Amino acid sequence: MSDTPADLVLTGGPVHTLSPARTRATSVAVRGERVVAVGHDEVRELIGPRTEVVDLRGKLLIPGFQDAHVHPVGGGVELGQCDLSGATTLEAYRERVRAYALRHPDIEWITGGGWAMEAFPGGLPTAHLLDELVPDRPVYLVNRDHHGAWVNSRALEYAGIDARTPDPADGRIERGPDGVPTGMLQEGAANLVGVLLPPLTRDELVTGLLRAQELLHSLGVTAWQDALLGSHANLTDPTPAYLATADDGRLTARVVGALWWDRARGTEQIEELLARRTAGTRGRLRCTTVKIMQDGVAENGTAALLSPYLDGCGCRTDNSGISFIPPKELQEYVTELDAHGFQVHFHALGDRAVREALDAVAAARRTNGRTDTRPHLAHLQVVHPDDVGRFRELGATANVQPLWAAHEPQMDELTIPFLGPERAASQYPFGSLLRAGATLAAGSDWPVSSPDPIQGIHVAVNRVLPDAPAGTPAFLPEQRLDLGTALAAYTAGSAYANHLDAETGTIAPGFLADLVVLDRDPFAGPAEEIGATRVAQTFVGGRRVYG
Repeated sequence: MSDTPADLVLTGGPVHTLSPARTRATSVAVRGERVVAVGHDEVRELIGPRTEVVDLRGKLLIPGFQDAHVHPVGGGVELGQCDLSGATTLEAYRERVRAYALRHPDIEWITGGGWAMEAFPGGLPTAHLLDELVPDRPVYLVNRDHHGAWVNSRALEYAGIDARTPDPADGRIERGPDGVPTGMLQEGAANLVGVLLPPLTRDELVTGLLRAQELLHSLGVTAWQDALLGSHANLTDPTPAYLATADDGRLTARVVGALWWDRARGTEQIEELLARRTAGTRGRLRCTTVKIMQDGVAENGTAALLSPYLDGCGCRTDNSGISFIPPKELQEYVTELDAHGFQVHFHALGDRAVREALDAVAAARRTNGRTDTRPHLAHLQVVHPDDVGRFRELGATANVQPLWAAHEPQMDELTIPFLGPERAASQYPFGSLLRAGATLAAGSDWPVSSPDPIQGIHVAVNRVLPDAPAGTPAFLPEQRLDLGTALAAYTAGSAYANHLDAETGTIAPGFLADLVVLDRDPFAGPAEEIGATRVAQTFVGGRRVYG
């Protein structure tokens, strides 16, 4: 340990290092961007006349959180649009849409989203509800999971959608008994209207990114993997915002960009992805991953299942969801991407999509050998028991979104009845994956759900939402994680998925000083109170970015 004074010393612990060599400490010293000492009273010897000293006063110091699956630019942009997130009733949505339209009389489209399916019968809102509020302009509002859009009649007219319009191969137009579209567009059908939206400008994207970065830093997030860089549906490619802020230093987080795989094309797009990887790796941005969306979501029946969904009466239907890429082609694409050194980030929610993604990883391993590309599968709502052990065998990381593993209306009313009891018991099997030796990383999928890692950790440990009514039962409690494991998934685990584990994700000498001070030590209290924890300060590379 050098005698040169530190620039920053955080002391008065506890410090949860996530390092196997020393799990707990009480003091950490930082010089420049990196940790130079971890220990106890001896670290205080590095305090000099110009050293900033942070007295933890019993607050817990941990490594910075890393979100392994998030959409910050879209989330930041939506915060400035017609934001319906956080509400769950039709009346609340009516008030917000009406108020937004009145505040913005000159904009051509009313856009935004974040509404919950539980607010509508069957999860299906209708156009006439919006027509009453905004009759003169098109309205396009994505739902909370961003796999569907609620539109008004003017938007349907603009897109030329009527009873004669066929469903696209990758989506569904919800219709009434007469075949007339009702105003809800699922998956790829949302693109029929989404392509008409005015594209966002670079300045709007930068504003959204900086707004999101400020929010994420306030929640202790110091690095993330953006799960969609590219143009898809109505989404404007956020890459220019990242490049601009990476170049001028405003990007303070460490970001891995997952380049969007266009499922309407094949391997001919890989040359373009290679060029984008080279152009998009600068500053704190590395575009080293490719995102493949293999299926949809369970609530609208588009998650790919091994056997059909049930109907409201518990009978089998003829719908097993959608595999957006045929399995054989998926294996070909993943093998070639892996050969070029790309990490593949799968959206795999249903048990068939999970199996198809794992089969693709296995094909790549057979052809290319065991490379360090670290493929990961996100969401994992339904995993067949036969596939749980394959994550360890194949070296595929389980990228989990813990906040979804709880009883709430979308789960209890729109998911479990249509999966059936056996399949519903295979949802979000975090404990089984851990016991089988899988590497766990964690993310939020914000703006689909809250970006707060502490809320996700609370659910991972309790399998109950922090604000759930008293007496709410735990959701498949045998799949709980202990607090240490859940915290590791949001730090060291996500650092591994992001290829940042050589210098982040733990607090150790030589590692980057990406640190978070919590307002308490959640290990010292009951598990039921984890969700009350808040972030007090956040540091990236020894620089305070929040608090």
